[in-house]
Amino acid sequence: MLKSTLLKATEAGGKILQQYFNGAFEVSSKSTVNDLVTEADKKSEAVIIEVIRQTYPDHFILSEEVGAIKTDSAFKWIIDPIDGTVNFANGIPICCVSIGVEKEGEMILGAVYNPFMNELFIAEKGKGATLNDKPIHVSAKTSVATSCLVTGFPYKWEESDRDPLQVLTSVIKQGIPVRRLGSAAIDLCWVACGRFDGFWEHHLQAWDSAAGYLMVEEAGGKVTHFSGDKYSPYQSDILATNGHIHSELQHLINGK
Repeated sequence: MLKSTLLKATEAGGKILQQYFNGAFEVSSKSTVNDLVTEADKKSEAVIIEVIRQTYPDHFILSEEVGAIKTDSAFKWIIDPIDGTVNFANGIPICCVSIGVEKEGEMILGAVYNPFMNELFIAEKGKGATLNDKPIHVSAKTSVATSCLVTGFPYKWEESDRDPLQVLTSVIKQGIPVRRLGSAAIDLCWVACGRFDGFWEHHLQAWDSAAGYLMVEEAGGKVTHFSGDKYSPYQSDILATNGHIHSELQHLINGK
């Protein structure tokens, strides 16, 4: 029942994205001028929460636009109604619905759906990850030098020795290809299915990574913080790889 509700909610949100995409809708800013929220974000979020509430009215919900709807439930739904809102607002079809389900502090289910590419990623703790019902696995690359990487940037940051631009510079100076898609959830799923070999980002929220990091782990990859500590979506930085290049990329990010 939990998984079927997750799928139903994810697909309901995806339908809203399709309805609004390339149409006329309201766009406003949040923390910065380019930290956008659209009418479609709010509508997608509303239908997702409605689907969840129909079956699980007492579950905790943490969602990007409404924030925390707290309860005493052991279950928490962590929702990004549109991950990649800037892409969506500009008619770029690299965006998705992302939903993670946590039980007693452990992520047990995740779904990421890009309706424009017809790609539905599902991860279930201990049972692997799939793309459109087919099992997926991380890549077999063993060297950062031959890897294809992906990253993202916050809307603002303070300059430092290892700020996002400094880290990117140190990577690309070595001739390593790095992409920037604009959706952390999709970045993580593409690591999970082997399109990318590694992903890092300095500042994410729980809804950005909740489903995606489980996807990487269940596809055989490794996810930590830059420090190497066990990953928590409630802390901002993330390093996700196929596992083989993890230590090498971690050292590169940390300037060692």
